[in-house]
Amino acid sequence: RRLKAIFFPSFRLSYHARVAWWWFFEMYSYNRLIMPPLSRMACAVSLSLARSHLLTPGILALLVGELARDARIFSQAEYFSPKDNLYMRSNDGRLCLTSMMLWLLEGLVLILRAFYLTFLFSPCILMALFADSLGTEFRKSWIHSVRVTLEKAGPAFIKWGQWAAARPDLFPKDLCDELGELHSKAPAHSFDYTRRTIEKAFGCKLGEIFDNFEEQPVASGSVAQVHQATLRSKNRRQQDQGAIVAVKVRHPGVRESIHRDFILMNSLAKLSKFIPTLKWLRLDESMQQFAVFMMSQVDLAREAANLNRFIYNFRHSKDVSFPRPIYPFVHPAVLVETYEQGANILRYVEKLEGRDRVRTALAHIGTNALLKMLLVDNFIHADLHPGNILVRETRSRSRRKPMFNKPRPHVILLDVGMTAELSSKDRDSLIRFFKAVACRDGKTAAECTLMLSNNQNCPCPEAFIK
Repeated sequence: RRLKAIFFPSFRLSYHARVAWWWFFEMYSYNRLIMPPLSRMACAVSLSLARSHLLTPGILALLVGELARDARIFSQAEYFSPKDNLYMRSNDGRLCLTSMMLWLLEGLVLILRAFYLTFLFSPCILMALFADSLGTEFRKSWIHSVRVTLEKAGPAFIKWGQWAAARPDLFPKDLCDELGELHSKAPAHSFDYTRRTIEKAFGCKLGEIFDNFEEQPVASGSVAQVHQATLRSKNRRQQDQGAIVAVKVRHPGVRESIHRDFILMNSLAKLSKFIPTLKWLRLDESMQQFAVFMMSQVDLAREAANLNRFIYNFRHSKDVSFPRPIYPFVHPAVLVETYEQGANILRYVEKLEGRDRVRTALAHIGTNALLKMLLVDNFIHADLHPGNILVRETRSRSRRKPMFNKPRPHVILLDVGMTAELSSKDRDSLIRFFKAVACRDGKTAAECTLMLSNNQNCPCPEAFIK
């Protein structure tokens, strides 16, 4: 048998496989366990393969047998008596029962949440039927009720309202103006919760970190709210030019709320595939992508890492900057960063009269910043609504030409929790698209547009390209 094993590799595999299975039976006799029927069937099949002198069945039998031998070694290292096995099985049973109870409880909460959202949105849906036929005052009341309803519905719906406010190409302007209040005036939580969260995150009292802490939040978004505070002198570093900081604190229960709401919203999106008029929207795919972005925004420690990356990418820029996280005061629920002074960009875009030069400069700064993120760095701020863009005017320090020392806008980008990166395929397609537009090559631009969709179902691509 040994000579055969030397000269015939397939026989050697078969021989070692049978030896390994012999160890496997020894393990079961050692532990005095009874093999379950499925294991006995698998053992019989594997042993029949082991007795075959073909190469491939021998390899399969050897692998299975070696795994059985490893299990035998583990069983010899830690041997449990039948009493211990019974104890472990009872613990597994308790764990299974607990998991089942939690699953049932979560299902009940989802059902109650669905009823609550149905009850909450019913007035808005009914009022929408008459919003254009009962006069201006009724329409204003309906628009106001839409914003209030989204505020009460939770962070996922507030984020949708923020997105809708920045899309006047899809929604009426009066609705966008009303939903614009959600950019920085979302519902805020209490100061007691803020204090408890900060003290739990950093393991010390609020007064040990800050000399002064404003109880009223400066702004409140869908995921967190921001307080202005002053760091204590012992917590400052030389690089901290000012002691005033922004303290971002996550709202209570945001993660669980977003998770439940996206389960419900995703279920509705999947049902929309069976409605012919909504099928082309692919709501289920967009909802899944939106959910990933929202869940990443919940972790404020990840936002601090994104800030560091953006600061490095824009280290040579004089027109764009980001807040700087202040370590060690970084936690998934709390983020302390430099406080940035500035006005909302809408003041310069919509409410500033006679300042076309400033608007033109802002357009150039914003375009260059976005294209740098998209085409150069491949790291994109995916939540650029007006509430996250501040502008302050700065003057150059040149003393040679004081006549030309006019103020220049400087852009500060906030809230970088939601970011996006393109795949190499999409990035190449996008670069080719821009190049085709610049060269007025319509055929290539259309082909690149089709390539940007993973599941392309255009009925006639040739006609679209033409």
